Amino acid sequence: MDARDTEIKKELNATLQARRELGDEYESALVDSFLEKVDQRIDGAVERRLRRQMAEQQMVAARGSRSPKPTDSWGERFGFGIVSLVLAIPLSAIGGGVAHLPGLLVAWIGIVGVNAVQVARTNPGLFRGGRRRGSSQDSDWED
Repeated sequence: MDARDTEIKKELNATLQARRELGDEYESALVDSFLEKVDQRIDGAVERRLRRQMAEQQMVAARGSRSPKPTDSWGERFGFGIVSLVLAIPLSAIGGGVAHLPGLLVAWIGIVGVNAVQVARTNPGLFRGGRRRGSSQDSDWED
């Protein structure tokens, strides 16, 4: 339970205690007062969430509308490369064993094609003649 939940709980307990002390005639005013405090807390939470979303949208716009993709990570690229190389061994053996050199070429054209599609997906500007921006650490491409 965080501090805000504890604070709301204290407010509710104080409202219930005041109701016991003041009686039924003040119940409506006490409930309205408590609900007003809850409403203010909700409004504050919504306002903070909206500000956070606006800041995130501004960051995306500042980055040139390239939002970070959860799948665009070094680990995924490394894993894809390893899996591709591991699968290349049996595909080469099957292609070469069944159709000799033409089968081997078809298998490797397929492997290279799948890897090219993966690279194009993670680096959209690469095959459009894009060039890198100034920094060698910058992973964004520009046209």
